[in-house]
Amino acid sequence: MNYAISFYTGIRDWTVRQVLHQKLNNPLGYAIMAVVALAVAFVLSMLPLKMAVLLLVGVLAIPMVVACFLNLQIGIIVMLCAGFLLGLVAKYTDAPIGTALDGLLVLMLVGMLARLIKERDFSFARNPISIFIFAWIYYNLLEVLNPWAQSRLAWVYTVRTVALLLSLYFIACYAFNSYKRIVTTLKVILALGFISALYSLKQEWIGFSNAETTWLHADEERFMLIFQWDRMRVFSFFSDPTTFGILMGYMSMFCLILAAGPFKIWRKISLLLAAGSMLLGMAYAGSRTPFVMLPAGVILYLILTFKRQTILAALMFFMIGAAFIMKSTSSAVVWRIQSAFRGESNDTIEVRMKNQARIQPYILSHPVGAGLGSTGYWGKRFTPDSWLASFAHDSLYVRLAVETGWVGLIIYMGLLFTAMRTSIRYYFRVKDPTIKTLYLAFTVTVFLLALASYPQEAITLLPTSVVFYLLLAMIARLKDFDPAFAKQKLE
Repeated sequence: MNYAISFYTGIRDWTVRQVLHQKLNNPLGYAIMAVVALAVAFVLSMLPLKMAVLLLVGVLAIPMVVACFLNLQIGIIVMLCAGFLLGLVAKYTDAPIGTALDGLLVLMLVGMLARLIKERDFSFARNPISIFIFAWIYYNLLEVLNPWAQSRLAWVYTVRTVALLLSLYFIACYAFNSYKRIVTTLKVILALGFISALYSLKQEWIGFSNAETTWLHADEERFMLIFQWDRMRVFSFFSDPTTFGILMGYMSMFCLILAAGPFKIWRKISLLLAAGSMLLGMAYAGSRTPFVMLPAGVILYLILTFKRQTILAALMFFMIGAAFIMKSTSSAVVWRIQSAFRGESNDTIEVRMKNQARIQPYILSHPVGAGLGSTGYWGKRFTPDSWLASFAHDSLYVRLAVETGWVGLIIYMGLLFTAMRTSIRYYFRVKDPTIKTLYLAFTVTVFLLALASYPQEAITLLPTSVVFYLLLAMIARLKDFDPAFAKQKLE
């Protein structure tokens, strides 16, 4: 009897030690994991392919969702990866992945609010950018009452991608409670941008995958957009070359600014390699907007730094650029770059200017706009008989002016102006050289995205929308980790 009790006690103590104290980080845990893995592999092998994939996704998704709820930093990284890879996955499946991302955002928002109820500390959101984010979310929610809106359902679908995605800013502001977290997120963004650039080079030099070729030929309008000048424009993981080109434009500039910062030589080389790959991918994408972004970014960088070395480097850059533009060529890639500065796109600009002149009286007479989702894809789906549904706005600002009126446009422009002003202010006030360099990169990036949003819908498209709101959160929080700035606030 005593022997049985001793045996039972020994087994119990051993189990508690293995499971609770060592948390299965021992041979027992490895054995259990191996048995479970073999069991899952056996079950998957017995199921049809689609069922096996769904089961595998479910097994991986459940712990990931729990992790995102418990650790918002993990959720932010998952959002970034999903934002970059969503376009690639969409070419292989028609599963509602976008809706799943919305659900993930809601889960992260609930996780943040649950913590705030206990902590009651909202200092992370006390900055000028948050005021405009709040105002923009509130204004978009009020658009449901717009008397000129022809479809409330269009508002439901549109506000989901506007107000909900904006909440990512507050989630990031709360999650970025350390300098390390901000740097880690930046590394993920740069790594994903570099991988996107490498994949575009694979498309150019090796070719498209079978799924991408099928996707290209499934839509005639899409094929005509991508097949131009007797060559296929690359688009990497994304839905079109323009989205990819703009991403490469501002990210290459970001890398170049960081490469000029106070970093170790191997980091500088890595950043220059990433920037070179991005610029090459941007050239193969063949979009004009990113090539106009680059000299604009150099000019702003020159104004903010205004050093002899930067002035000389900028002069060299513009001299080489001018020679490159004037050089005759038979290359479709080079000609497309030159056309952005030579005026070959004047016909396109004239069409856009005529469209804007045509819509101006409507904007002036509708201060709160025609309602969210009245133009573009949602307009064609929910109000196909409306003339706004077929209106080619070709600009984020024009679309906002039509859908939210000149009142909404003023609020949004105020947000962009405040983000620029805040980033410039902190750039000149912080003392840490690394943080100062990051603020310089943030300022130029926000400026480039604001500039690109005039001819394109740059900020609202994935993955730039996710990156943009994370950058705004970094602008708001990064200065808290500069000792000199914190000392100035105390004084």
